[in-house]
Amino acid sequence: MKKTKDNQVLLSLIEGLMRSDKPIWRKVAYELSKPRRQKVEVNLSKLDEYAVEDATILVPGKVLGAGALSKKVTVAAFSFSGKARQLIDAAGGKAVTIENLQKANPDGRGVVILK
Repeated sequence: MKKTKDNQVLLSLIEGLMRSDKPIWRKVAYELSKPRRQKVEVNLSKLDEYAVEDATILVPGKVLGAGALSKKVTVAAFSFSGKARQLIDAAGGKAVTIENLQKANPDGRGVVILK
């Protein structure tokens, strides 16, 4: 049974987030380091249900394209499906990586974690 992750991009992201002294980034690192069976996958319909207009939503996992998005939001995630990225752009929002969000907002102010 394997106990370590093979994805070097994920490992470097987790290490970078753990170096931060802000609790929000440590929480995201903890969520990303969970086993594969416990990974977070969020559909656009859930984003549309819980997000408010012009919010910044962080998904510590993958965003999937099921459903519709009617709000202009900034979504940060480890990965996006192709359809999800298209639908976020079509709604006027932005799809960014967690690393880019951390660089743009090191304090994590106004970021909502959705899982």
